[in-house]
Amino acid sequence: MSEIAKKFGIDKALEELGLNKDVNHGTSTGKDFFGNGDIIESYSPVDNALIGKVKSTSKEDYEKVITTATSAFKEWRTMPAPQRGEIVRQFNDELRRLKEPLGKLVSYEMGKSYQEGLGEVQEMIDICDFAVGLSRQLHGLTMHSERPGHRMYEQYHPLGVVGIISAFNFPVAVWAWNTALAWVCGDACIWKGSEKTPITSVACQNIAARVFAENGLPEGLSCLITGDYKVGEMMTNDVRVPLISATGSIRMGKIVAQAVAARLGKSLLELGGNNAIIVTPDANVKNTVIGAVFGAVGTCGQRCTSTRRLIIHEDIYDKVTDAIVAAYKQIKIGNPLDENNHVGPLIDKDAVKNYQTALEQVVKEGGKILVEGGVLEGEGYESGCYVKPAIAEAENHYDIVQHETFGPVLYIMKYKGDLQNALDLQNGVKQGLSSAIMTNNLREAERFLSVEGSDCGIANVNIGTSGAEIGGAFGGEKETGGGRESGSDAWKVYMRRQTNTINYTTELPLAQGIKFDL
Repeated sequence: MSEIAKKFGIDKALEELGLNKDVNHGTSTGKDFFGNGDIIESYSPVDNALIGKVKSTSKEDYEKVITTATSAFKEWRTMPAPQRGEIVRQFNDELRRLKEPLGKLVSYEMGKSYQEGLGEVQEMIDICDFAVGLSRQLHGLTMHSERPGHRMYEQYHPLGVVGIISAFNFPVAVWAWNTALAWVCGDACIWKGSEKTPITSVACQNIAARVFAENGLPEGLSCLITGDYKVGEMMTNDVRVPLISATGSIRMGKIVAQAVAARLGKSLLELGGNNAIIVTPDANVKNTVIGAVFGAVGTCGQRCTSTRRLIIHEDIYDKVTDAIVAAYKQIKIGNPLDENNHVGPLIDKDAVKNYQTALEQVVKEGGKILVEGGVLEGEGYESGCYVKPAIAEAENHYDIVQHETFGPVLYIMKYKGDLQNALDLQNGVKQGLSSAIMTNNLREAERFLSVEGSDCGIANVNIGTSGAEIGGAFGGEKETGGGRESGSDAWKVYMRRQTNTINYTTELPLAQGIKFDL
């Protein structure tokens, strides 16, 4: 354990989460942990220290997982939904008790600030609260039949085994968004966490497995598999997994979508974003700066909802740009466990290379650097993953601007004239996740939210692009994948809908008035 880890209590956090110093198995059907695959070592981007090791999932391991999960589902689906909600409530109690150590581990293994790590665990708590209430509200509909003496209604049944693939940037929250809802809906879950944050995945599985075991429930309701894309392929190609919920890059999502569609399964995709904030002449500049800076540098620019583009009206372009540049000078970069710092490291050196390439490319395409980037060196930056948040003046049509750079690079551009010109720029990318407008003009705000406005799944007024709440469905359009997670009626994807018609007469009239006499 490194000195930084000891100083900030990571050793104690690991102990509280039931993790040891040796191999924490990365495959589990519940309380039983096993694994026969290769060893994966997890190094912290904070100080490049080894956190722990897990074993990846072999084909034999996976077969045990899917068999156990399928068996557990058959029992779990018969339990009344409010009773399933009670289990989720107990899981939530454990999350509240372990919020601090789990938040620290998220921060240390992923690199986001400790406050953001705590916030991510709070998202888990919030979705569990939502799911507990939902367990008594899995409503269908009643409908009037065209035939006398008939009743029609629709209901929702558990779907089966749900496969969850999550990314490193939210190593616990996205799993919880899916699994809390899937559990109350009556499904069993198999989770492939990111191979970049495997220790955090094992910690969450420890918590879930303990709760299920204490309630005498079968193994397999919460399963964990670990490894690279080959492990994910076992699940995406498996007809025994009717739904795959995948969060990650657009490239990954297209592969998953094709594999699942080939076997006529369901997929829920939440992929990349190229999110913009439009700043009109009627914007509150102070709030714009806060929203844009946090959106661009929060989680070191590694949120799918991170602000990538700032589209500013020419009349206030210089004023807003100067304010943003000045704000960047106040950003403190360093150990994310130290709450004096705003920004931690990128996840690894591959991410650093992508960040550097983006800054080189925008200059080649004609852009101008307004805030210099670069890799930080020296004491406290030994991992080589700390970079400076950068700003570049650019055009929307640049190739590098059209693609998502998963790092703290903000592209600033101006628009002239009517709001429609800004909307054309904002919508002029392949991604459609999150968007925002800063304005005190009611007409502009309503136009932004209208059918002719933002084409994104999330459209905000006078707040930034990141920081979605649990109550609303989360997801985006176009190459973002079209999936919806978390709140609202997102629960329906984890269930199968059934339409029922009951004839309580002594006759058998046919629909549409068809006569068929025997």
